[in-house]
Amino acid sequence: MSTVVVSAPGRTLARGVGRGIRDWVPAVVILVAILVGWQLAIEIFEIKRFLLPKPTAIAARFWEERETLWAAGWFTFQEALWGFAAGCSAAIAAALLLARFRPLGTALMPYFIAANAVPIIAFAPIAIAWFGIDKGSKVAIAAVLCFFPVLVNTLKGLTSVKPSSIELMHSYAAGELQIFRRVRIPASLPYLFSSLKVASVLAMIGAIVAEYFGGSLTSLGIQIKSASALFNFETAWAAILVACILGMAFYLAISLVERLATRWHPAARGTQ
Repeated sequence: MSTVVVSAPGRTLARGVGRGIRDWVPAVVILVAILVGWQLAIEIFEIKRFLLPKPTAIAARFWEERETLWAAGWFTFQEALWGFAAGCSAAIAAALLLARFRPLGTALMPYFIAANAVPIIAFAPIAIAWFGIDKGSKVAIAAVLCFFPVLVNTLKGLTSVKPSSIELMHSYAAGELQIFRRVRIPASLPYLFSSLKVASVLAMIGAIVAEYFGGSLTSLGIQIKSASALFNFETAWAAILVACILGMAFYLAISLVERLATRWHPAARGTQ
């Protein structure tokens, strides 16, 4: 009688998959409960469709117009993705610079906080005037939304290293570049990925909000705006569903990269 031996990495992967499925069970149960309650509340209280369509009607419209909605979603997702890449790259570069020159970071931080407090809906018309009504303005708005949380969190991670770790590196005659590469950057990864997950959601929000001020007719924001204006609320909610699916997929993709990149971290080892 032969036996199958599963390697340690295989067992770890299997446990990770099983744990991931178990973690999602409560969320799925809550989602089903919300949808059932939503449907029953509309039928019991006779809520008008312009206030809140039935989930079954939204699902039917989602299926009927799936090609148009997914095409619009992919168009908007590309804007969000480019904005995410540009904003996060600039934020990481700025955080590295400010962590190296701490007085400069201390002097600029109040201005970063003030800029982050500006509502994106106020910046959107200005961005369209600067970059045009095409993709450029949407990418710029998504980039601005991603920039500040990634900058602040990454800078915090880079500067939150224990002094004893820095002193140990100095005792080995390590230069600033080596300290950043071996101590500061690895220590900042949990902070960085936390901000990247937030930025992935903000990028989608920024792209859709920017499209409300004008853009391609094939974009998701225009689809939502046009459907609502024509009282086609099922289509508007179906478009919102597409945005939610894409946003969650983006978030989960970054979470997967985080798990692979931070296996060394104590918090990650503790969950294995």
